[in-house]
Amino acid sequence: MTDHLPRIPRSDAVDNRERILEAARVLFATEGLNVPLREVARRAEVGPATLYRHFPTKEILATEAFAEQMRTCHAVVDEGLADPDPWRGFCSVIEKICELHSRDRGFTAAFVSAFPKAVDFTADRDYALKAIAELAGRAKGAGELRPDFVLDDLILMLMANNGIQAASAAAQVAASRRFAALVIQAFRAVPEQSPLPPVARLALVLPGVTL
Repeated sequence: MTDHLPRIPRSDAVDNRERILEAARVLFATEGLNVPLREVARRAEVGPATLYRHFPTKEILATEAFAEQMRTCHAVVDEGLADPDPWRGFCSVIEKICELHSRDRGFTAAFVSAFPKAVDFTADRDYALKAIAELAGRAKGAGELRPDFVLDDLILMLMANNGIQAASAAAQVAASRRFAALVIQAFRAVPEQSPLPPVARLALVLPGVTL
């Protein structure tokens, strides 16, 4: 009978796995996906062999490390779709997606890249993009979203948002919120001047230059 019972992972193996995931989350968030897996192993205080035993590829590691962000992304687009006002729902998605991605550089890199070996991640990303495309279609039908908007514009927005360099995490989020407001104004079918969120000081500030 015991031969048919599931194997229970040893506590040290579970601990190693969680340390690897936590180290990956921190490094991917701050430095992006170019972090070597050996650096992840060093931060997790495990050997490379232990890391590869749990996560044979960086794609598999990233998929698990970004699981929470992807669930949040799903919730954001589902909430936008549920809004009876498609333009308001679309704007909410843009604002929240920009903020979500501003907090994790690695998540943006994974989201806009091809992950052929990470089937689950690809399926989740495709779900989010299709949902946003549906919401965009509704906003166009309502005459609020400019008719020439395409999904590639969303990817372009994420890539630009990922390029924001601020002195702190709080400034990064503040700058992303202002960027999202500017993008929303650009996406609107009929231009409308709306107050922008507060300015965040970024890494590049020219001395003696004010606007």
